[in-house]
Amino acid sequence: MKDLFQEIFLTIRANKMRTFLTGFSISWGIFMLIILLGAGNGLQNGMMEGFRYMSKNSISLYPGFTSMPYNGMQKGRRIRFSQSDIEFLRRNLTNVSAFSPIYNKWSSNIVNGKEVVSSTMSGVEPDYQVMRSLEITSGRFINLADNRQNRKVVVIHPKTAEVLFRNQNPIGQYVEIDHVPFQVIGLYDEDGAARRSPSFYIPLNTAQIIFNPSGYIDDVSFVVEGIENKEQSTDFSNKLRRMLSQRLQFDPNDQNAIWIQDRLSDYMQAQTIFNGIALFVWIIGIGTLIAGVVGVSNIMLITVKERTHEFGVRKALGASPRSILRLVVWESLTITTIFGYIGMVVGVLLTEGLASILAQNAAAATDEPHIFLNPTVDLTVVLAATAILVVAGVVAGYVPAKRAVNVKPIEALQHK
Repeated sequence: MKDLFQEIFLTIRANKMRTFLTGFSISWGIFMLIILLGAGNGLQNGMMEGFRYMSKNSISLYPGFTSMPYNGMQKGRRIRFSQSDIEFLRRNLTNVSAFSPIYNKWSSNIVNGKEVVSSTMSGVEPDYQVMRSLEITSGRFINLADNRQNRKVVVIHPKTAEVLFRNQNPIGQYVEIDHVPFQVIGLYDEDGAARRSPSFYIPLNTAQIIFNPSGYIDDVSFVVEGIENKEQSTDFSNKLRRMLSQRLQFDPNDQNAIWIQDRLSDYMQAQTIFNGIALFVWIIGIGTLIAGVVGVSNIMLITVKERTHEFGVRKALGASPRSILRLVVWESLTITTIFGYIGMVVGVLLTEGLASILAQNAAAATDEPHIFLNPTVDLTVVLAATAILVVAGVVAGYVPAKRAVNVKPIEALQHK
């Protein structure tokens, strides 16, 4: 075996250009496939990041202004959710596993001594944690008792706690929210949507009594079970709009009166788009692989044809056809394996390096949307693609070599 590899490397050294062209076809095919798949995955990961902060089967309702006249009423009327409207929705919505009205107070100040953080204060109910994918890292989230008893408690983000309390444990300590004392009961981490000034959460009833005596709700979010496709989700949203139009007196075709954010439909639509992108990327990637295979096949065909005279000499000196065939196959296997590995390593290093840079940038700019994230490729796919090219290179060397070794020595010696 040692003599075999010595002979292979001597042949490679004697034919550097031919070896380089063969190897480049293999490396380029693997490299481009990894880059294309990585780019597709990066786009998909970036866009799907926006769906992580809320449950995919959640729906949010945002009241707005009418854009159409209705029953003698002029357009431009403001639509608002009152407490009775919220109770109406609770009674009439079916298959709902989580429900929370929300009141937001923008640019609210949370203070501890001389330290101040300005962000959004949100009054929510306990189900909000489930819908928003909030992970409690310390303490607890708002519960039913907090809401029923109008407790002055607050859940904050670790970034807020770091500013307000430095190295102290914030749980159990008091802060002031717009001059009203609240007790910190928990710290949360937000999956996929952490911001430089994250929101802090208090019980909805407490927020209504202290900060919103009018009682109007900014928006309502809930999770619907049993909806499995876009058609069902769209049908549910249309029925919901018609039901609200009758209660709140606006045209059921007026999209501006109530904005219904149907995340399931948005998610499925995004999935459809990225399935198409993934298919396109795979088509291009497979085309690149095929181009690499064709390139290797052509070069190996020319190589074997050029060495037909050499094979004739070997056979005339007593070499068996099997030994000649083994030499060509091992040479093909060596070249394809080495250069395939090079293309794979370069592609993986490039995508992993880019993923690391993007992750650092995302951590430094957490309040900005990220269109491109983690452009890495499954190692199984990479290894499978490399194996395909290696096998193709071996076959490309074997087929013409098999024909060449079956030629009689006298004919091979006369071949030019």
